[in-house]
Amino acid sequence: MDRYLVFKTRDELVRIKIERILYFEAERNYTKLVLTNGIQFVFAINLGKIEEILENQIQDYTSVLLRVGKSFIINKNHVLQISLPKTKLLFASAEGKAKELIVPKEPLKILKETLEKELPETK
Repeated sequence: MDRYLVFKTRDELVRIKIERILYFEAERNYTKLVLTNGIQFVFAINLGKIEEILENQIQDYTSVLLRVGKSFIINKNHVLQISLPKTKLLFASAEGKAKELIVPKEPLKILKETLEKELPETK
């Protein structure tokens, strides 16, 4: 069953499938949402408020979406590469295209450790 995230204002409603979210990026008092197909939305709310909306609308949203530092909430299912030396996070998006973000080293290290914990144990 598809899960959706809904953003509504007085004049608009945006309804997005959770699996199509690539990441949210803080831009002062605004938040940019980037989807796997490259479509972008900008909301006049900060990233903290986005987290509240996620909590209210999606049960156990942290199983898919993770806060990375002060500036990003990412969909961990689309992470292709984490490079600590280059402070780079690479996503696999639609049509085989990649999307790159520059993320501070410490939040990137925490993300790497979090994703490593989810790996199946090898014998």
